[in-house]
Amino acid sequence: MNLQHDPGHGDSPAAWTGITVAIIGITAGAIFFWLEDVALVWASAAVTVLGPVVGWIVAKAGYGVKGPKYKAKH
Repeated sequence: MNLQHDPGHGDSPAAWTGITVAIIGITAGAIFFWLEDVALVWASAAVTVLGPVVGWIVAKAGYGVKGPKYKAKH
């Protein structure tokens, strides 16, 4: 596949923001699970679920792959 015609596959600020939020939630959840703090495990699960929602909101704000505010650097 020619890289110049790559559709993006999430290489945008919106995608990176959503994934970063989800990874923070997963990492925190693993730590709190190890520390046996049930309430914070559930809070971390909520943060993990919010990751894609945050990514979608940022994409709707124009920072998605084809958004008007996003300029690809390739």
